[in-house]
Amino acid sequence: MKNVTLKQMRYFEALARHGHFGHAADDCAISQPALSMQIKELELSLGTDLFERGTRRVRLTHFGEEFALRVRDILRAVDELGDLARASQDKLVGRLRIGVIPTIAPYLLPTLIGRLTALYPELDIHIRETVTPKLLQELTEGRLDTAIVALPVSEPALTEAALFAEDFVLVRPQEDAGKPVPNRETLREMRLLLLEEGHCFRDQALSFCNMQSALPRELLDGSSLTTLVQMVGAGIGVTLIPEMAVDVETRSAAVSIARFASPRPTRTIGMIWRKASPLGKQLSEIAGVVQGAAETLRLRAGA
Repeated sequence: MKNVTLKQMRYFEALARHGHFGHAADDCAISQPALSMQIKELELSLGTDLFERGTRRVRLTHFGEEFALRVRDILRAVDELGDLARASQDKLVGRLRIGVIPTIAPYLLPTLIGRLTALYPELDIHIRETVTPKLLQELTEGRLDTAIVALPVSEPALTEAALFAEDFVLVRPQEDAGKPVPNRETLREMRLLLLEEGHCFRDQALSFCNMQSALPRELLDGSSLTTLVQMVGAGIGVTLIPEMAVDVETRSAAVSIARFASPRPTRTIGMIWRKASPLGKQLSEIAGVVQGAAETLRLRAGA
């Protein structure tokens, strides 16, 4: 056990997470044979197997599952030592890992990254775009420093900083532009196109329509807002999108935009990070930059 290294633990954690030698090797930026050798040496040091090898994937053994829990705690603590050193400096430097949900990333990031780069030239920004449940898991495990999501997330171990609110708008075929804007009761009777399961925006849209479920013929799923808007342009149905997505998503689609009467459907966007993170003060500063970038987008759109 005395020969176990942090490098081996990072390789082990990647393989445990991916369940595939090739994917884990890519994640660690090393060759697959090198990763395999390090894992084998780790198992020899421990005197037991960590993985069950299959033809295509690997699975943790019972001991491997227990070992993984402790390894993740160790790696998170090591990373926080680095964060502690960074937090003691007067300026933001080094790696910053930001998670963003897909219904925010394409619209906010171009402005946000430009501002962060200008304000903090020594910051090494890494972006991770995925759905909220995965961001929460990666944030809790220490693989992200912060995330930009729809609030609330209601996780006791996380700090939530509300930054701005935005309305949802209705996207419908171009020929419907002059029609009255449907209320939520009427919307329930229409063919509503929504993001697939796992996206919080889907749940928010269903909540506005007071829909718990829908028949397959009434509800069609898409993998992105772009897909949904293009489907509307093809006359397949209607959809809801956040205000910040309007300019990007509707410029090349034969659709019209309608805004609901009050009370409008809306969402609150904010930043979250671990309460135990030594970078709490710096992340609060970053939150202000995110808020400013969102305000710039709003002014450009003339909202």
